[in-house]
Amino acid sequence: MRRHSDTTQEDFDRLLAWLDEDRDEAGKKYEKIRTRLIKIFACRGCCEPEDLADETINRVTARLSEILLNYQGDPVVYFYGVARKVHLEYVRRQDRSVPEKVTIDRNDDEERMYECLDRCMETLPEKNQQFVIRYYQDEKKAKIDNRNLLAAEMGIAVNALRIRAHRIRKLLKECVTSCMTNIAVN
Repeated sequence: MRRHSDTTQEDFDRLLAWLDEDRDEAGKKYEKIRTRLIKIFACRGCCEPEDLADETINRVTARLSEILLNYQGDPVVYFYGVARKVHLEYVRRQDRSVPEKVTIDRNDDEERMYECLDRCMETLPEKNQQFVIRYYQDEKKAKIDNRNLLAAEMGIAVNALRIRAHRIRKLLKECVTSCMTNIAVN
């Protein structure tokens, strides 16, 4: 990963100029963007949210010449798009470092239910699998913040997000019930 020190003062000045013509206002926007990126990464369970936020800003800064030629719109949205890709890379790195299977002492019915849930999750399209995982991750305030962020990323209202989750959960429940019935019969 590139580190924050790889950005020159000239690059940083260009980034601030892109954010706002008024340097003080640009500085405020920069801090707001960085703080929000840190929150996004923290809510997604990242162990190093500050580093990932800095990596996102570094990537945007490194490509600023191209961005200025082609991108139209709010710079914040561009940062969020890059942050999404940085997060995906982070998740891939974490997946490689996690052991394949962790054995947990569960009773047989519970174990079968989790096996059925895994099978049913695999039948969902990749997009829906990721949606379910993100929708149910975290707890308390982090869960609420994550759901608000997810709704914003998808461009839908939080209530529409809940409806989508309910429909997918209903499909999963039917699939798990059917799977458990098939296991009991066999």
